[in-house]
Amino acid sequence: MKPAYTIVNTLIMSEKISRDIEKANRYCFKVAPAANKQEIKQAVEQLFKVHVVKVNTLRRKGKPKRERTASYGHTALQKRALVTLRAGDKIEIV
Repeated sequence: MKPAYTIVNTLIMSEKISRDIEKANRYCFKVAPAANKQEIKQAVEQLFKVHVVKVNTLRRKGKPKRERTASYGHTALQKRALVTLRAGDKIEIV
C-alpha cells in the first residue's frame, strides 16, 4: 500500500461542502488520480483516526486553456473523494 499522505492530498472547503459537513458528516478531499475507494478509506482512517462509512469518488477533467500565443494546453485532471464518517466522528479543521 502507498503511504496515506500520497493518496489524500488536500481537504477541499466550500459553502456546499460546509453544509455537507454539518448535515451529513461528509468531507471532500482531493486525492491521487490512481487511488481507488479502498485505498482512500484506509488513508483517511489512518491520517485522521476516524471511522469511514462510505466513499464516493468523482473525476474532473482538465479544462482547455490558451496562452497568449496560439498554443493550447489544459489544466490537470482532478479526482475528488466525498468521505462520509460515522456519526459522532469529526475531522478537526485548523
